[in-house]
Amino acid sequence: MRTRGRLRRSATALAGAAMIAALIHAGPVHADPQDDQQDDPELEQQIDPDQDVATDETTLETGHVDMGPRFTDGEWTLMVHDDTALDGSVWRYLDRTVMRVLDAGQLTVPDDEAYSFLGAEPGSEVHVVPQTQNADVVWLGWNTQDPEVISRVDRGVTLTMGNVTGPGELLVYLQAGGFGEPDILWDSREAPGQDLWVDVNTHTHANWVFTEPGVYLVQLTATADLIDGASVEDTQYVRFAVGDDTDVDEALTAEAEETPPAGDGDDAAQDDAGAGIPSMVWWIALSVVVVLLLALAVVVSLIRGRRAKQRALAGRNEPGR
Repeated sequence: MRTRGRLRRSATALAGAAMIAALIHAGPVHADPQDDQQDDPELEQQIDPDQDVATDETTLETGHVDMGPRFTDGEWTLMVHDDTALDGSVWRYLDRTVMRVLDAGQLTVPDDEAYSFLGAEPGSEVHVVPQTQNADVVWLGWNTQDPEVISRVDRGVTLTMGNVTGPGELLVYLQAGGFGEPDILWDSREAPGQDLWVDVNTHTHANWVFTEPGVYLVQLTATADLIDGASVEDTQYVRFAVGDDTDVDEALTAEAEETPPAGDGDDAAQDDAGAGIPSMVWWIALSVVVVLLLALAVVVSLIRGRRAKQRALAGRNEPGR
C-alpha cells in the first residue's frame, strides 16, 4: 500500500526483534499489504452487494471488522463492515458503533530502543489491536471491497486521518514479521490530514496502539474519484472505548473537540488586525483634514488681519484726516 506523507521511524532488529514480535502478535504480517496481504488466506473475502445495513447501536469487542466506503441508497458513506456475527455480516453506521479494545489486548512496553517510535515510557501499559488476529481483541482493519465501490471508483480511495480526541496517543502502523522497521500510517502526534491511499478491492489490517485507556474519537475521511468523473467524500468519527473500565455509552455519545487547522489562529489575528486598518486610515485622514482646516483658518485670519491693517493705514493717510 502506498501512503502520502508517510512517516517512518527506525526500529532495530537485534535481540529486541523477538520482543517486537510479542508486542504485535507477529505472524504472517507484511509491510506492503496491498501486494502481500492479499495472499493471506485470513484476508480473503468477498462482500455481498445486497448485504444488510444495521441501524442499531452496538459495541464490537471481538471478531473481525473493517472500515470502508459503501454506496448506501446511492450515497457514498464511510461505514464499518461487521463480520463478527455467526449468522452473517452486516454494514453498520460508525456514529452508532463503538470499537471496544479490551484489557486482553494490553501489553507492557519493554525497555528497548526498538519501541522508541511509540513514544511510550518503558514499563508502561498500552492497548494494542494487532495486525494479525488476536481472538480476545477486536480485529480492526479496512477494505474497499463493496462491489459498487469496485465498479464505480477510479483506481482507489484516500483515507485521511483528521483530529484525534482522547486521553493518550494513537499510532497505526504496519510491520513486516516483527523484524522490519515500522511503517507508520497514522500518528496522532502529527498534524491532522494524514493521507493513506488504498486501491480498490483491497483488504488490510494494521497495528493500532493506544497509549492510555479511555474514550477516543478518530476522524476519518474517505475520498475518491469516480469513473464517471465525479468526486465523492464522507467524514465520520470512529469511536473507541479503550480498556475494560471505559464507559461504552460515553464513547457512543462523546463529541469531538474541534481543532482549527494550523494557521487559522494566525489568520484570525491577521483578520482582526486587518479589520482595524480601515478605521486607522479613517482617523488619520480625518486628522489631516482637521489640521488643514485649522491651517486654512489661520491663513484666512492672517489675511483678513493684514487687509484690515492696510485699510486702517490707508484711512489715516487720506487728505483731511
